[in-house]
Amino acid sequence: MSCPVLSAARWRLRMRRTAWLQGRRMQKFRDVLSRWNGGDLSMMEAGELLGMSERQFRRYRDRYEEAGEAGLLDRRLGKISTRRVPAEALEEMLELYRHRYLGWNVKHFHEHLLRDHNFSWGYTFIKTQLHAAGLVERAKRRGAHRRKRERKPCEGMMLHQAGSRHAWLESQPMLDLIVTLDDATSTIYSAFLIEEEGTASSLQGLLETFVAKGLPSSLYTDRGSHYFVTLKAGEAVDKSRLTQVGRALRHLGIEHIAAYSPEARRSERMFSTLQDRLPKELALAGIADIQAANHFIAQTYLPAHNARFARPATVEDSAFVAADPQQLAQILCIEEERVVARDNTVAFARLRLQLPHSPIRHHFVKATVKIRHYPDGTLAVFHGPRCIARYMPDGAAIQEPRCTGKAA
Repeated sequence: MSCPVLSAARWRLRMRRTAWLQGRRMQKFRDVLSRWNGGDLSMMEAGELLGMSERQFRRYRDRYEEAGEAGLLDRRLGKISTRRVPAEALEEMLELYRHRYLGWNVKHFHEHLLRDHNFSWGYTFIKTQLHAAGLVERAKRRGAHRRKRERKPCEGMMLHQAGSRHAWLESQPMLDLIVTLDDATSTIYSAFLIEEEGTASSLQGLLETFVAKGLPSSLYTDRGSHYFVTLKAGEAVDKSRLTQVGRALRHLGIEHIAAYSPEARRSERMFSTLQDRLPKELALAGIADIQAANHFIAQTYLPAHNARFARPATVEDSAFVAADPQQLAQILCIEEERVVARDNTVAFARLRLQLPHSPIRHHFVKATVKIRHYPDGTLAVFHGPRCIARYMPDGAAIQEPRCTGKAA
């Protein structure tokens, strides 16, 4: 059965109900009018019993005396509203949902109707029509209310970072979406897809955010092994033993806070929205690979998402502290110590990095050096504060290494 037929049937049922209610109101008016005529009620009391003003009751009394019950009839009964949506437009909306937006939540669908299809109807009307057509299930009744943790008063006081594994790209394997957002405003500063969440992806998200916004006061994350060391499952994290992320945050003076329940993380609530909307937006744009998806997320999706869901902070101030991007790049990376082998090479991640000739010494055999693995995949070897070699992700040497910062 098509929706216009359902709408007409529903309209006829509503008219019958309205006529019945008007009959009841007419009977009550006659009873109150009789009591007023008998002197049992004042004009004001009669109006209060009928839910109207004294002046309105006087109008009804005069109309009843002039034309009887016909004078009190609602003249709109039996007439179709001039604001009624045409059946053709209603069917067009339903066809759009069936063939292009099937599975989208009503709010998301309504936003696209307004933006892309020049529909001007309200959200509640659209939801009612989709329910009536059986295209969208009615939401289940919510459980008991739980008090949410209060947001920080201004941006930059606390950031959240987390990853969510989901089928983000149509007909592609599961991927992780790494998101870094602000607690005060829910603004997403960084979001990108990666094959698997880990230390490198966490540092990449932090680097993108810190370069764009500055250093926050604190970072709130789960207790994943790339964030914290937990000696025994279920117990508190060991903050004396730092991961690569923990080392970088301590170096920058940023407090690292561990979450002990998923409900406490604002990012978890955000992911439910992202999992519902982002895959549909990517599919609608015809995107099927990670590189194109990340470009779309950064350039198209995030601005629209933040405009829709971000909220102003309670205090119009910022706790972010500006930082030098070059220094940040030297800190927000994986850093490990190595001892140079007898053939003047360094072993790292299944690579054998050949150190080049150096004007400062004949060789670095048995010297302790630091290897930095940057979020873009490149590597650098430092001896003290000096950068002595740089490499591509595959271990190929980059000529003329530049020292872009001191060793941590």
